[in-house]
Amino acid sequence: MAGTINRDDIAAVRERAPIEEIVGQHVALKSAGVGSLKGLCPFHDERSPSFHVRPAAGRWHCFGCGEGGDVIEFVMRMDGLPFAEAVEYLADRAGVTLRYEAGGRRGSESGASMRRRLLEAHRVAAEYFVAQLESPEARIARDFLRERGFDSAAATTFGCGYAPQGWSHLTDHLRAKGFTEPELKASGLVSEGQRGVYDRFRGRLVWPIREVTGDVIGFGARRLHEDDQGPKYLNTPETQIYKKSHVLYGLDLAKGAIRSERTTVVVEGYTDVMACHLAGVTNAVATCGTAFGEDHVKVVRRLMGDTGATQLKVGSTGAKVVFTFDGDEAGQNAALKSFALDQQFLAQTFVAVDPEGMDPCDIRQRDGDDAVRRLMERRTPLFEFVIKASLAAHDLETPEGRVAALRTAAPIVAQIRDRAIRPEYARRLAGWLGMEPADVLRAVSRAGERGGAGSGGGRGTAPGGAPAGRPGQGQPAHRPDDGPPPMDPETGQIATVVASRPNPRDPVVRAEALSLGVLLQAPTAIAADAMTMGIVAELSRVSFTAPQYGQIFDAVLAAGGPAAAGPDWVGAVEEQAGPELGTLVSQLAVTPLPHDKPAEIGVYARSVLARMLDLAITRTTADLRGRMQRAGAGTDAANAAFAEIIRLEGRRRQLREVE
Repeated sequence: MAGTINRDDIAAVRERAPIEEIVGQHVALKSAGVGSLKGLCPFHDERSPSFHVRPAAGRWHCFGCGEGGDVIEFVMRMDGLPFAEAVEYLADRAGVTLRYEAGGRRGSESGASMRRRLLEAHRVAAEYFVAQLESPEARIARDFLRERGFDSAAATTFGCGYAPQGWSHLTDHLRAKGFTEPELKASGLVSEGQRGVYDRFRGRLVWPIREVTGDVIGFGARRLHEDDQGPKYLNTPETQIYKKSHVLYGLDLAKGAIRSERTTVVVEGYTDVMACHLAGVTNAVATCGTAFGEDHVKVVRRLMGDTGATQLKVGSTGAKVVFTFDGDEAGQNAALKSFALDQQFLAQTFVAVDPEGMDPCDIRQRDGDDAVRRLMERRTPLFEFVIKASLAAHDLETPEGRVAALRTAAPIVAQIRDRAIRPEYARRLAGWLGMEPADVLRAVSRAGERGGAGSGGGRGTAPGGAPAGRPGQGQPAHRPDDGPPPMDPETGQIATVVASRPNPRDPVVRAEALSLGVLLQAPTAIAADAMTMGIVAELSRVSFTAPQYGQIFDAVLAAGGPAAAGPDWVGAVEEQAGPELGTLVSQLAVTPLPHDKPAEIGVYARSVLARMLDLAITRTTADLRGRMQRAGAGTDAANAAFAEIIRLEGRRRQLREVE
């Protein structure tokens, strides 16, 4: 396993990876004022752009769905990558050499360089195969595609190519491009024999297998010639960049539809993926020479946003996975294997099987695109499919057969961990068997007790879904006069009080948001002006009426204040604020500031912060007047309060000169 990536290198990636270019590959961005860009959010459907990017701050935020973060988080969300892989992808693009701690292999310069060389070799190979598809020898490959309903445009869309017969055509081509023998061996594009290396793919139709980012990392190849003694389908072996348990063919093309529709269709082959996409089912993917497994589950779960929350957002339809299997015994066995995986999905999982046992490619070829879409619409819940498959082995016309079927099916129902769904399928099973529901429910309950089904759970939760013992909805807010802000004992961060969002229509709240906006977006300009820094020093958590804004100001100070701002200043504040306030920090960091002269951002920031302190003085003065009245005229307390009011009013006059 790779070690932990050096923190300084992660910071360098954030600084050097151009967020506007990375986001711009997926979102058409337009100017939204000085230093701000906006476009349609790629993470939810919208007609008016609410997705903002602030290149200077290195942040993005959508004011429609509330998602936001830095360039690494964008790649993670957009391409469904875990954190380390997103950093590695951006590092390769930005030219940052990553160092790994705890003995990680990719930290060496040679390791990072090898990955880039392997990706380049696959890019060259993909171009070579595509060019060879037009050769006279490749007619057999073109005929194969045409007979299955795929024209040249479809071949181009999916990058189909042809590996010519012979032993070293691709090998010689790669050598001519400067690739060394160790690189060729590491790529998986060649095999090694007694006389050296030779082409792995020969005389075959090939499909490029791409990462979710679009980089080619391997190939799948279909046998065409009768004298080919190899397997019908031959795939790239395991390499540094190709791990078949993590790869899904077509994911680079399907990721947008998977994300927007929150549905993944899993088919069995390359031509099935092509047929589905051309028929309008653009969220179809396929495994590459292996069964759909746990790592594939993680990939599609990230893309669908199936994160494990027990409650979905209002209006959400829930994530779905649809498996298509052949109607034969092998297909049914595949469905049974997928049943075990279903317990790891919070998505609803279905099976789409053609009554005649045809796959999507055959269905499209015979009956057209509409038939492929109808196949998906006729999907059956995976639970139902597996239960009925178990019943099919028994004669339900006899009492003995029904009892035997119940003994087979009851443990399957007992494996359903969702306690709300399990009784419903027990009742359905009773109907399919023609038995009393109470008898079937008892059988399922006994099967669960024997197998331990339905047991388990997680950490305790407080009312409202917050983890027990952690700050959550319904807990009392930390008042300004309670002293220093509470710290989370587990994270060491400022403990966050989850309250209602600050009201953006309140003019005071808007002023507070602007002050935090300039602190996050213009720390260098603020730190360069002694007068402005003096104003910042006079502000405190008490200066904010919105508790969440007060906590974010505490996080600004905990991160060292504007004078300590580094390349990932917003990230440092976000880390201090904690996960509950991370989205709000991101939002403030990208909210366009109402000024149009970048050279005068320092003057603007001083004015905003002076206004913030002016408002705080107004509230403090009101409190002091109340204290004078309670103390009584002529008392020491009243005199002290009056003296403080005089001092504050003098400070107010100075501030209004600044404004």
